[in-house]
Amino acid sequence: MEQLTLTTPALLFSAISLIMLAYTNRFLAYAATIRSLHDKYIQNKDSILIAQIDNIKKRLYLTRSMQILGISSLLLCVLTMFLIYIEQQYIAIWVFGLALILLILSLSLLIVEIQISVKALEHHISDIENG
Repeated sequence: MEQLTLTTPALLFSAISLIMLAYTNRFLAYAATIRSLHDKYIQNKDSILIAQIDNIKKRLYLTRSMQILGISSLLLCVLTMFLIYIEQQYIAIWVFGLALILLILSLSLLIVEIQISVKALEHHISDIENG
């Protein structure tokens, strides 16, 4: 393997930053939706609203996990850069590998969250199609 340089983990900074921005936007959208569903539920204790709240709760927890994994990946990239700086190349390689694994896990959770979101939207579409 070629030697790991400071620029290698630095390349992930912009990608992880954009991913974190997308995750934060999702989180904010969920917060607004939850507030709206809460107000609707206070007025009308409908079982459909409870199902929607359960769905959004799952998605919110997935997004939190995605954010934690993404931030952890970014922190490990910074640690990798520090380890390279203090000439701990072997440890830096393993830390960077772990950072990549955390980023992979974060993106995998995004796939799961998207699938849940699509199923929730399919329920809304079927309500419209059925009448």
